[in-house]
Amino acid sequence: MQALPLRRWLPPYLLLFAGIALLLSLSELQGYLRRGGTRPWEPFLWEFSSLTLLALLGMPMYRLHCALRNRPWLQQLAAHLFGLLLFWLVHTGGMFAIRFGVYALASVPYEPGPWRSVLLYEAGKDAVSYLTIQLLCVGLLAWRRDQHRAEELDRTRRELAEAQAARLADQVQPHFLFNTLNLIAATVHEDARKADALICDLASLLRQTSNAQQRAEHSLAEELALAKPFLALMQARFGDRLRVSMDIAADAERVRVPALLLLAPLENAIKHDVALHRGAVTLHLSAHLRDGRLRIELHNSGFAPASVEGGEGGLGLRNLRLRLQARYGQAAQAELKAQTGGTCLRLELPA
Repeated sequence: MQALPLRRWLPPYLLLFAGIALLLSLSELQGYLRRGGTRPWEPFLWEFSSLTLLALLGMPMYRLHCALRNRPWLQQLAAHLFGLLLFWLVHTGGMFAIRFGVYALASVPYEPGPWRSVLLYEAGKDAVSYLTIQLLCVGLLAWRRDQHRAEELDRTRRELAEAQAARLADQVQPHFLFNTLNLIAATVHEDARKADALICDLASLLRQTSNAQQRAEHSLAEELALAKPFLALMQARFGDRLRVSMDIAADAERVRVPALLLLAPLENAIKHDVALHRGAVTLHLSAHLRDGRLRIELHNSGFAPASVEGGEGGLGLRNLRLRLQARYGQAAQAELKAQTGGTCLRLELPA
C-alpha cells in the first residue's frame, strides 16, 4: 500500500487533535472557574500541551505499528512495552517542560503537586492514550487496506472493460466482413459507384473500430460515427428490408460512453431480427439526458426472439451487462423488453 500524501492527511490530523484539545479545555475551564481559578488560560495550557505532544507522538507510533504488524506476537508485545515506557517519558517530560516554560514566561508559580502522585497519574493516562492510539492505527490500516482493495478492484474492472472492448473489436469483423466483401464483389460490376461507397464505408468502419479498440471510452458522437458506416453496410446488404432512424439530443452526444457500446446491440438486432424477418424492419435509435443520466433506446420493429422473455436476453446482452457493471457498477442498467411489434433495448448510464 502506498502511503497517504502528507498534504492530504496532516491538516485533518492536526485539526482533529486541536478540536479535541479545545473541547477538553472548555470542559476543564468550567470546573476551574468553579474552584475559584483566576487565570482562565491555564486549562487551555494544560490540555493543549498534552494533546500537542500526543499529536506529535502519534506519527512515530503509527510507523511503529506498521513495522510490527507482521512480527511474532512476543516481539510485538516486547516492542510495545518498551514503546509505552518511552511514550510515557517523552509525553510527560515534554508536557511539563512546555507548562513550566509558559508559567515562567508569565511569571506565575506552577505547582503540579507531589511528583510521585503526578507521575503515577500521568502513567495511567498515557497507558490509555497509548492503547487508544494503537487501536486507531489498527482502524487506519484496515481502512487503507479496504481503500487499496477498492482501487485494485476498480483498476481490474477498467482493464476488464478494455479487454472486453478489444475482444469485441476483434469479433466485429468476422461477423460481417465476408458478407460485405461478397456484396462488394457482386455490386462492382453492376454499380461501380455503389461498390466504391461500400468500400469506403468498410474501410471507415475497420479504421474506427481499430482506433476505438485503443481507448476505453469516447463521446457518444464518436460512438455514433462508428455505428453509421456499419449501418450503411447493413442497409446496402438488406436493402429496403432495413430502415434506420435516429433521434439523438445534442447534449447527449457529448456524454462519455464505453467504446464500442452500440455496435454489438445493433449487430444483434440485425442478426436476430432483420436477417430472420421477411418484411421490412425499422431500427430506431434515440439518446437523451434525463436527471443527469444518459438514456439510450434501440427500438426494433421486428418480432421479439424468445430470449427477450423475462428481460434477460441472450449472450450478447449478458456480456453488455457485465461490461457496464465492470465500468459503472450498479449505476448503469441494461434492460431488454418485448413490445408490440418488436423489442426495445434500454441503456441507462451516469452522464
